[in-house]
Formats: sequence, C-alpha cells, structure tokens
Amino acid sequence: MDTFLPFVSTIFIAASALFVAMGWYLVAKRKIEAHKKAMFWAAVLAVVFFITYLSKTFFIGSTAFGGPDDIRIYYTIFLLFHIVLATVAAAMGIWTLVTGYKNKISVHRRLGPVTSVVWFISASSGVMVYLLLYVIFPPGETTNVWRAILGI
Repeated sequence: MDTFLPFVSTIFIAASALFVAMGWYLVAKRKIEAHKKAMFWAAVLAVVFFITYLSKTFFIGSTAFGGPDDIRIYYTIFLLFHIVLATVAAAMGIWTLVTGYKNKISVHRRLGPVTSVVWFISASSGVMVYLLLYVIFPPGETTNVWRAILGI
C-alpha cells in the first residue's frame, strides 16, 4: 500500500497533464467545446490526484528520499521547486477555470496559455518526484511530511 497510492496519484496527475495538452491543442484548432471538455477532465483528474495524494499523506505518511546522501540536497531543491510550482499551478488552474466558465474570455485567453505551461511542468516534475522516490531509488522511510521534505 505504501507504493500503490503514489503510483495511482501519479497516473492521475500525468493524465491531467495530457488532458491539458489536448485542451491547448483543441483551442488552437478553435474546437472550443472539445477544449472545454478536455480542460474539465484535466481539472477532475487533478482533483482526484490531490485527494489520492492527501489520503496517502494523512493515512500512511510521506515517503522520505531513499537515494544516496550526496544527491539528497539536489532532490530536496527539486522537490521544493515542484511544491511551489504545484501550488502556483493549482491557484492559476482554479482562476483560469473560473474565468473560462464565467465567459471572461479576454482574461481567460491571457491566463490560459501561462496556466497550461505551469500546470504541465508541475505535473511533469511531480512524475519525476515519483520516479526518484519509488523507481530510481528505493523508497526511504515513511514519516511525517516535514521530515520527508526537509529531512529533519
């Protein structure tokens, strides 16, 4: 169970990123209704990711980096970058979805491309965090979130 939920949550965020990319393609082709559906599913998948991620964090704990000590600092910097980017992507994603649903098209058109890139990079870096924690290196101990992030 320690590795199952992280795998599932990673699948959801990767699928969300693919729907964002598809939505960007569709809007460029002026297929607005298809764009709306793709972005709706991107948001749903991101929410399911977040619920899965929080469930693992609250009920099981967070996984510390299990790789070599000499690269732990690089992993930590990358993880902090990902956390900040994911937080920004979530806020921007909500804002962009709201402007789209409220038909504030001029704001949505300016915000959408930036949000899509931030969302896609955030999701991609999240997949990389998963690979570093569970695939490339053996998982570290399961602990509280602060110890897992900062190693303290």
